[in-house]
Amino acid sequence: MVYDLWYWTGIPGRGEFVRLALEAAGLPYRDRAREPNGEEAMLRDMRAHPLCPPFAPPYLVAGELVIAQTANILLYLGEKHGLAPDDVAGRLWVNQLQLTIADVVTEAHDSHHPVAAGLYYDEQQQEARRRADDFRNSRMPKFLGYFDAVLAARGDWLAGGVRWSYADLSLFHLVDGLLYAFPKRMETLVRQYPRVTELHARVAGLPELQDYFKSDRRLPYGDGIFRHYRELDSA
Repeated sequence: MVYDLWYWTGIPGRGEFVRLALEAAGLPYRDRAREPNGEEAMLRDMRAHPLCPPFAPPYLVAGELVIAQTANILLYLGEKHGLAPDDVAGRLWVNQLQLTIADVVTEAHDSHHPVAAGLYYDEQQQEARRRADDFRNSRMPKFLGYFDAVLAARGDWLAGGVRWSYADLSLFHLVDGLLYAFPKRMETLVRQYPRVTELHARVAGLPELQDYFKSDRRLPYGDGIFRHYRELDSA
């Protein structure tokens, strides 16, 4: 099966969590919105599934299945392609981690758009400064400390064992995005949470991902979830 991944073009965003899983597992897929007139085609395709319409991208078309929500897509891929533990408890644990990562992603986005997603950053910059201050000093340490404690208990990978799960790939992308958006703050935090930093390096070195990292399939950060504004960053 060749999967169809639909997500906004030009930004890594939430679609990147799915891309990393597809790429690391060597699964064939088409990044449909990056094709000519792809975003227009995506908006048409979203209306083509009236019984189970996706609320928003990313969503994955797998044969007759239309699967939306990042964690839901990864739950499906994890069970079908061995990207999560075989037992129910293990699969639920990895899904729990993914949902926790999704919480951080939302807070990272809201650090620069705390009032409304439909407003420009410049229209809510004062509120963003206050929100980013709390995110940097309270929320980032809390989340990173949680993942560091999990790795302390389980070893190299979040699910334990000797092989990565999709949650490890997602934590890599989260940390990578925070390094881009908050480089000063992360310079301090990476020393405090060394196990998370080491996991980021392990995933960056996975042989399965080297071709992807060197290709134009991997999109640069910019105007998506993880944005760098100097005035929002501080050690």
